[in-house]
Amino acid sequence: MINLTQAPYDKQLKIVDILGGHNVRRRLLSLGFHKNHIIELDSRSILKGPILVKDLTSDTSVALGRGIAQKIMVEIVGETE
Repeated sequence: MINLTQAPYDKQLKIVDILGGHNVRRRLLSLGFHKNHIIELDSRSILKGPILVKDLTSDTSVALGRGIAQKIMVEIVGETE
């Protein structure tokens, strides 16, 4: 299990957990990030810019700041630990 900022581009990712307090969870849920959704990274800024995430389950794209992206724990679809 890795956080979203550590995830590779060319893989589908499954949201395993969302870390953080009530406000962080509520904000991510309102943006459509739910446990067990399948997502992938569209683009990532070179330095410290936002990360563009495409939710394949709901067919939406959202730009997330790195601080929030670090709170989303994912696993690569098809890989087992």
